[in-house]
Amino acid sequence: MRAAHRIRAYVTVFAQAKRNRVDLYGWLIRRPLILVMTGFYEFALMFSNRMDPRLKELAELKTAGLINCEFCLDIGSALARTAGISERQIRDLPVYADSDAYDDIEKLVISFAEALTVTPAVDIEPIRSELLVHFSKGQVAELAAAVAWENQRARLNQGLGVRPTGMSDGAACALPEPRRA
Repeated sequence: MRAAHRIRAYVTVFAQAKRNRVDLYGWLIRRPLILVMTGFYEFALMFSNRMDPRLKELAELKTAGLINCEFCLDIGSALARTAGISERQIRDLPVYADSDAYDDIEKLVISFAEALTVTPAVDIEPIRSELLVHFSKGQVAELAAAVAWENQRARLNQGLGVRPTGMSDGAACALPEPRRA
């Protein structure tokens, strides 16, 4: 049932695109194998349903903000809303540790996404250990895969100049985060 909801959310969000609808596909159609495998991995993550989709959306949106991928922030904010993430949570992602918009589990998931995204990826072991107190190994593997895939997606989109499509126009949209020293 979660996969059906996520597929419906993707279709709804893509239907809201107002501009630049084919940027990524315009590039990847030139490399059909990469396009097909990208779609395959997207569907694999969509049908992986051990981890709460809200938590995966928060982690992916945090990752997109750290990488500063405008397209990912646009679509990620729209998908986050369909998963039930509040506009305040979307706006507070850069200051999640000090925000009361998140519970302790959400903050832990966001900190895991942050640890996996910053370069070099360090201090992951204590966060992973804490995640394993609350989640199964399968759930943590799914979360790690979602964050790693968002890193790949965001960097690919930036490398190809994929621009936002307006999926979050008129609503709260997560913002790029300042680069850390």
